[in-house]
Parts: sequence; C-alpha cells; structure tokens
Amino acid sequence: MTMRVHINRNSLFGSALDAADQSNFHPEVVSDVRRFLSHVPYQETPLQSLPALASELRVGGILVKDEGARSRLGSFKALGGTHAVIRLVIEEASKRLGRQVEPEQLKDEAVHTVAKGMTFACATDGNHGRAVAAGAQLSGASCNVFVHSGVSEARADAIAAEGATVTRTAGNYDDSIAALNAAADQHGWQVVSDTSWPGYETIPSRVMQGYLVMAEESVRQAGEAGLIPTHVFLQAGVGGYAAAVAAYLKLKLGEKAPVVVVVEPERAACLFESARNGAVTRIDAEEPTVMAMLECYEPSAVAWRILQRTTHAFVTVDESPAIEAMRTLAKPRGNDPRIVSGESGGAGVAALLEASQSPALRQALGLNEKSVVLLFNTEGATDAATYRALIGDEEAAL
Repeated sequence: MTMRVHINRNSLFGSALDAADQSNFHPEVVSDVRRFLSHVPYQETPLQSLPALASELRVGGILVKDEGARSRLGSFKALGGTHAVIRLVIEEASKRLGRQVEPEQLKDEAVHTVAKGMTFACATDGNHGRAVAAGAQLSGASCNVFVHSGVSEARADAIAAEGATVTRTAGNYDDSIAALNAAADQHGWQVVSDTSWPGYETIPSRVMQGYLVMAEESVRQAGEAGLIPTHVFLQAGVGGYAAAVAAYLKLKLGEKAPVVVVVEPERAACLFESARNGAVTRIDAEEPTVMAMLECYEPSAVAWRILQRTTHAFVTVDESPAIEAMRTLAKPRGNDPRIVSGESGGAGVAALLEASQSPALRQALGLNEKSVVLLFNTEGATDAATYRALIGDEEAAL
C-alpha cells in the first residue's frame, strides 16, 4: 500500500498549547527531569549524520538520534516510565515522612522503606514495561507488568529480568490495558501508563516529560554540528513521545521549529484517523504490524491535544518499508555510520525513504535538496533474534 498523507488543516493547528501542556513540556522542565533521573544509569545518545543517504534521497541532510544507546534497556523509554516511577516514589515519601524529599535522596533508608510498600503496574508492548520495572527495582518498589499475546518471549523475559511480575493476556495492547486496570483496582496498585484518558493525565504527562531529555539533546547537538533541522519525523503509537518532542520544539524554537511529520503503521494509524476526523478516534484492531511498539488503536488524550496543534502532516507506512528502513540503517551507504534499529525504531526513516521517492509526497511535505531531516531511532535490537531475522543477517553484531 502506498504511504498515506494527511495534511493538518485543523482550525487548532498552529495555535498555542494549553496552559497545562506549556507548563509540563516547557524547556525549563528538562533540568528538573534530569534531577529525578540522577540515579538512573543512562547516557547522552549520539546524533548521527548520514550524508550519503541524504545525497541519495536528495535532501540536504539526515540526522538520526540513536536512542538504542540510551541505556541497557535499549530504547528511549528508559527516560519516560522510569522518570514517572521515581517521581511517584518521591512524592509518596514526602507525604509519608512529612517533609520535602528530594530526588537525590531516593536511596535513603527512610525513602526506600516507603518505596517497599508501593506496587506499580502497567501494560506494555515491551519497552515501556521494562522502563517502569527498572524504575521500581531502582527505588525498591514492586512491579506488575501486563503483556498481550503479540509481545515476544524475549521482550517479556527482559521485563521479568528487571524484577517485575509479568502477566500475559489474550488479545492486543488495548486488551492488556483492560486486564491491568481491573487487577490494579482489585489490588490497589499504582498504574503508570504511557497513554492518557479523561481524568488520568498527570502520570502519563510525567512519562512524557522524560522524553524532553532527548529532545533537548537533539536540538543542542544539531546546533553544535551547525545544522538546523527543517523537518522532524516522529513515529507514534499512542503519541506520547511524538507529542513531547513536538511540544518541546514548538516552545523552544517558536517560528524556527521544524515541520513535524507524525508516522504510524498503516495497520495501527489511530492518530492519522483522529486527524482526518478532527477528534480522538479509536480504530478497530487489524492484523498485527511488525512495528509492534507502535501497535496502538486509540491516541493518548494529552498527546492528541498537543499533536493537533503542532503536527503539519500525519503519514502511514506499511510493513515492507519498515523492514527496509532497518536494513538501510544496518547496511549504510558510503561512510555513513551503522545504526542498529528495532522494528519500530526506524519507522520515521521508513517514511522518509518512501516520501523521498515520490514527487507528490515531497511536495506535500515540503522536502527538497535543502531540507535537513531530524529522525529518532527510538529503539535498538530489543529482540535480537527478530532483528537479525528481519535484516537477513543471523551474524549481525548488536
């Protein structure tokens, strides 16, 4: 199927973010987020330049923020779920101890005692659950993670390795959310979801705030390289990461912010349909997509509120372009660096590969020989066997 494109002509496009979103995702928040992540073993990730691929695609430059190197979790999610859990522990400790507890005191005995009495829970396609589990383990809390039938055993095992109890449910991601919520109500667990709905926005916003770290890094690194992105392609499931980055770019760069293109699997394009309908739209589940981390059927309420104001175009990509993107990054052109990208990590690259080959799509997205495109490789090979099978190299180094 040819990539579909919906140009955002919503009356809200280009308008100011809601006051709450301006506060939550303002660039000044990043330093506070870093404080809450001070105990988390993560590193700044590289912003890779791919000049040979840019020349082939007839654009001025391609920059890829490689989140596969963020931490041992192998994805950008390490910043989100972990950040939210640590915030919740610090907030609860402050309440229980009757004093303001600072993030730097996470390992103090009194705080650890409070955390031991807390249980966090979430549903996941893989990466978010691992991040929540890592945050719980780091703070001393318990964690229960619900995974659906499409989550690979390797990803479920990786979550369990972080100390979480893993419960497998029938159906898809939305079914696992329903099972999670029922169990959390019964046992009194604290749900840490990366999607939001009316009445449940604070915690998902905390998850999204973690992603501001990589947005801040990418803007700074691009500036240091003397490159100003004109376009940013952001893959989306429920839309949390895409919205956080888009909000940061809008608030940080104002009129100099790049054109935002949101990318979804054709088989799970809930934001695309929401954009077409002008309102949050739940879509029916179809055949599973290889882009498993993006397989979601209803947008996050917070994410949609931001994306309808910041996104220039919503696009979809099919299965084969997603795999081709993985191979393109694994076997780079010329002297471009090799990038290990999981099935969902390269979805933005897939959209750029597709769009660049079509004069109509290039025109629709404003791509030309002067365009500098910012992309995020949101995950590495979080399932090594699947990665090697898809790129066709059983001996590929990871």
